[in-house]
Formats: sequence, C-alpha cells, structure tokens
Amino acid sequence: MITKATLQDIPSLNLLINSAYRGETSKKGWTTEAHLLEGKRTTEEELTEIIQDPKNTFLKFTENDKIIGSVLLVEKEHQLYVGMLTVSPELQNSGIGKKMLAEAEVHAKSLGLSTLSMTVVSVRAELIAWYKRHGYVDTDKREAFPSSDIHINISDKPLEFIFLEKRL
Repeated sequence: MITKATLQDIPSLNLLINSAYRGETSKKGWTTEAHLLEGKRTTEEELTEIIQDPKNTFLKFTENDKIIGSVLLVEKEHQLYVGMLTVSPELQNSGIGKKMLAEAEVHAKSLGLSTLSMTVVSVRAELIAWYKRHGYVDTDKREAFPSSDIHINISDKPLEFIFLEKRL
C-alpha cells in the first residue's frame, strides 16, 4: 500500500534509505552507491525537515506493517522533482520502484504538473538506463556532486548529477 509518510515514520524511513544506498546491506540490491560513496544517504534530521516542508510529499510503500519502499516528491515551479526513490535491497526487481514512479506521476497530475524531474549520479549507468526505460530522458544538464560530511566520494571517477525529465 502506498500512503503519505508522517513524522512517526522517520526512524523506519531513515533505516530503509540508508540500507538501500550505502553500506554492506545495500550491496544486496542493484541500486547501491556503496562503491561510490561512504557515509549516510540521509539523517533523521533531514527527513524531519523534508516531511515538515509543505512543498514536499514523502510516500511510503508498506507491506505487513513494514516500510519497504519510499519516494520524495517536491513541487518545484512547473514540475515535480522525484528524489530518494528507495526499495529495500532484498526486494529490488519486484516492481515496487515501478509502482512508486507511477504514483509520482499520479501525484504530479493531481497538482496540475506535466513534468517530472530527477537527478542521478552520472556513473550510475544501470540506474539511468532503468529510468530511461520508464520514459525519462537526459536533459544534458549537469551539476557537480556536492561534497559534505555525509556524502564522502570514494570513487576513482569524478561524480556529477545528470538531470532527467519525463513529460506526462
């Protein structure tokens, strides 16, 4: 079931998102960034700020009272930004991500928005290909990957974000 996340969901979301993107547990799935980045993907403080911002909608996919997927949707000008799409590493390739993307489109339409956008780390070829198979196109826009205390680049390649869009 896909519903809106609340402040009570933050500990579970934090655990899910960090386990899917970074560290050893993330290596069970195909969307890991553990070979590129160390540190945490997010924090409970960041998730609290996100959920409290009225321009944001954080959706959760729950099964048997456990959050196994999530996605952040941010209303930005004339488009909906899709971020932190997460599926539990053990359940990747089961269609949950596809369902979350479909729900993002429903949400965009409900807001009267006809474009979805996202950023993906440039060296994530398999992930970029997956989004392209779901209708996203490369806009040719690039942005340097931010350096911070929680996003520690361990890749031997320079990282940047590429911008993808999908028109509804």
